[in-house]
Amino acid sequence: MDEQALLGLNPNADSDFRQRALAYFEQLKISPDAWQACAEALAQRTYSDDHIKFFCFQVLEHQVKYKYSELTTVQQQLIRETLISWLQTQMLNPQPEKTFIRNKAAQVFALLFVTEYLTKWPKFFFDILSVVDLNPRGVDLYLRILMAIDSELVDRDVVHTSEEARRNTLIKDTMREQCIPNLVESWYQILQNYQYTNSEVTCQCLEVVGAYVSWIDLSLIANDRFINMLLGHMSIEVLREEACDCLFEIVNKGMDPVDKMKLVESLCQVLQSAGFFSIDQEEDVDFLARFSKLVNGMGQSLIVSWTKLIKSGDIKNAQEALQAIETKVALMLQLLIHEDDDISSNIIGFCYDYLHILKQLTVLSDQQKANVEAIMLAVVKKLTYDEEYNFENEGEDEAMFVEYRKQLKLLLDRLAQVSPELLLASVRRVFSSTLQNWQTTRFMEVEVAIRLLYMLAEALPVSHGAHFSGDVSKASALQDMMRTLVTSGVSSYQHTSVTLEFFETVVRYEKFFTVEPQHIPCVLMAFLDHRGLRHSSAKVRSRTAYLFSRFVKSLNKQMNPFIEDILNRIQDLLELSPPENGYQSLLSSDDQLFIYETAGVLVVNSEYPAERKQALMRNLLTPLMEKFKILLEKLMLAQDEERQACLADCLNHAVGFASRTSKAFSNKQTVKQCGCSEVYLDCLQTFLPALSCPLQKDILRSGVRTFLHRMIICLEEEVLPFIPSASEHMLKDCEAKDLQEFIPLINQITAKFKIQVSPFLQQMFMPLLHAIFEVLLRPAEENDQSAALEKQMLRRSYFAFLQTVTGSGMSEVIANQGAENVERVLITVIQGAVEYPDPIAQKTCFIILSKLVELWGGKDGPVGFADFVYKHIVPACFLAPLKQTFDLADAQTVLALSECAVTLKTIHLKRGPECVQYLQQEYLPSLQVAPEIIQVRAAQQILLLEKCGYGMYHSV
Repeated sequence: MDEQALLGLNPNADSDFRQRALAYFEQLKISPDAWQACAEALAQRTYSDDHIKFFCFQVLEHQVKYKYSELTTVQQQLIRETLISWLQTQMLNPQPEKTFIRNKAAQVFALLFVTEYLTKWPKFFFDILSVVDLNPRGVDLYLRILMAIDSELVDRDVVHTSEEARRNTLIKDTMREQCIPNLVESWYQILQNYQYTNSEVTCQCLEVVGAYVSWIDLSLIANDRFINMLLGHMSIEVLREEACDCLFEIVNKGMDPVDKMKLVESLCQVLQSAGFFSIDQEEDVDFLARFSKLVNGMGQSLIVSWTKLIKSGDIKNAQEALQAIETKVALMLQLLIHEDDDISSNIIGFCYDYLHILKQLTVLSDQQKANVEAIMLAVVKKLTYDEEYNFENEGEDEAMFVEYRKQLKLLLDRLAQVSPELLLASVRRVFSSTLQNWQTTRFMEVEVAIRLLYMLAEALPVSHGAHFSGDVSKASALQDMMRTLVTSGVSSYQHTSVTLEFFETVVRYEKFFTVEPQHIPCVLMAFLDHRGLRHSSAKVRSRTAYLFSRFVKSLNKQMNPFIEDILNRIQDLLELSPPENGYQSLLSSDDQLFIYETAGVLVVNSEYPAERKQALMRNLLTPLMEKFKILLEKLMLAQDEERQACLADCLNHAVGFASRTSKAFSNKQTVKQCGCSEVYLDCLQTFLPALSCPLQKDILRSGVRTFLHRMIICLEEEVLPFIPSASEHMLKDCEAKDLQEFIPLINQITAKFKIQVSPFLQQMFMPLLHAIFEVLLRPAEENDQSAALEKQMLRRSYFAFLQTVTGSGMSEVIANQGAENVERVLITVIQGAVEYPDPIAQKTCFIILSKLVELWGGKDGPVGFADFVYKHIVPACFLAPLKQTFDLADAQTVLALSECAVTLKTIHLKRGPECVQYLQQEYLPSLQVAPEIIQVRAAQQILLLEKCGYGMYHSV
């Protein structure tokens, strides 16, 4: 072996040595016999360096995984002997190998096992056991090998081919017949020998038992000697967590519902008598988290048994199962309310399923009602933030609590299904008592009180948020709580969590303000002052900007009396902040988008006359236009690239803000009614010069392009005079991404204005195509996946453009480009349909071809098109599905095939018997199709294509 290359395996080696080691590894993988040197090194303990040993196992692993079938019988025998020899040496080593080497060795053993067990090495386990006996180092490796084998056979995270899955099933069946009882016996012996002397080995063995129990005969494990031993381990501190997990796997095993019920009940009795149900006396939270998972498994298993027994009509045993479930509820509640969230989280599944049972019962007993109330109180308590929660810098712990809260929300929703009245009454009680004294109550209690009100909206669902009509008692309760929320002054609470919850809830129940509109002014003030948009926390300001926009939009009919006041108060928040003034804006540019949208909504939905609306909109947009002109001039003069980028960002924000105000308009009619067409045309004239700026083209073009998209909707044909010049600028010096983003704009114009833009389209058609072809033909690195993806997306955009043109009844745009250009375009569509393995593009190409055949395929079509149909389109319909890359297991490919079939059918409809004759006498014979298949009436095949998909292709 190359000793110099092996030096690079050391983690401290420099990059050159590491590169050499990597290259050497690749070399050994390719070499047909280099693995033998690695096998010899392992068997003879040539190297003491751990990284070299690991390296040798990696080479062997590659050989077994990818090249084993190429080896001779003698070579395969050598690998088996090498691994057994290495195992034997481990019994004698003064020190065990490092864990990462043992794990890698176990993986190689497992790979060899799945390859050879059914054929050449049926005594695999007996050979291993005869070597390791009860030697602790040997047992350690034996257990690691078993876990690696389980991972190969059972692990659902490992993706297996259907052939591998069949092989794994056969291996498990064979193991059950031949060796599982012996393996189980070995586990028992290991547990018995090491339970008091070697906790590491014992825990490993318990993990193995837990892994294998899911697919072996349960009676081998669920018997007195094993269960008694496991219960004994529950009292040994270093073993009890693994013992708990092992019992959980046993309980989780699928089995007859009555047998499962008996197993769980016997387990529970022993655990209870051993004192494990006394949760409050246990201080080890790690163990309790595992124990909670076990109780959850037992509870859910009993519920599954109850469900099966009910379905089968076994009422007697179902009643016993329900009784067994009920006796676990007290323990479940203790675990649910535990202060450690992991312990609580692990029992939520049982709790949720228990509530599902109660939902199905026609009448609840007093105890069951008490249980529901206890769960409700537990959820309220556990929803509450603790003192350690870091609101300013949320990390992993905070993210876990957010996820935990989502689980609790599901419980709350299920509680609402069981007893909506109880939930409403409980929330009302907590909410009212908390908000009466909010000034002296801790923030987490105030937050959770408001949060509960917020959560009721989804827990007690209604259509279109109509919480304040219909059921009088519910509407009245919610109305009272909302009134208390907005009049109590709690919006002034000095904690971000309370503030945010206040605004979230106000927006969630916006329909309240249509019932009691007198509260709108005080809520608006909360949004606009230091409690909302001017809060000291950027997080609160940001979220409030979005919520304020929603609030105003949902209550636009009630906003009229406050419009001018709101616009005056948000004036400073609309400021475009140029990079050089150093002023730190209260809101980010993304937040300002919501404020501009809000301002636009207020103006457009006001009851003012058109002149006043126009004046207000001009007041809103004129400062943006003025700043835009100044900043554009500064950008043209800027030398520093960083300053250029800052100025371009600011210009882009200005365009974005103007664009966002237009979201208040649904179409041109509303723009005209408000008298705002002129101000948006002024904006267009102000923004379009940015397209000719040679600096920061990407960001400027992107902003203006987005604005044009909006103006096509808002101004309709009034925008058309600006399009040619804008298009000319956007096609200069463009990259794939520029074209991808430009084509949807042209598609929008084409689809909307159709014949109106025909002269423009005819003029820019070939310049656009030249720009596209130029980018597509640029050379790129062979392995540059990013460039390949960009080209694929551009190709799709190109075909989408042609589809829009043909689908909008504007085929003359293509036809008028001259015969040579027309043929070039059509050939690219044929290539897209056949050559590129992209079913989305192929589908589009066949839609284009089908449309062109429909338009031009008749007797009066363009000269030469009929020849093109037979020379190119018909072959494309056959060649595309015959490509190896045409994968009919893929849904998009099936759609492409369908469009391909439609194209053939359209050709037949337009060309009639001539098409059938061509297929029978010329094309199909050229593909060496058997004459008897050709004799099947081709016309019938074509007519059936749309329905049957690919019968004809299959024949070919």
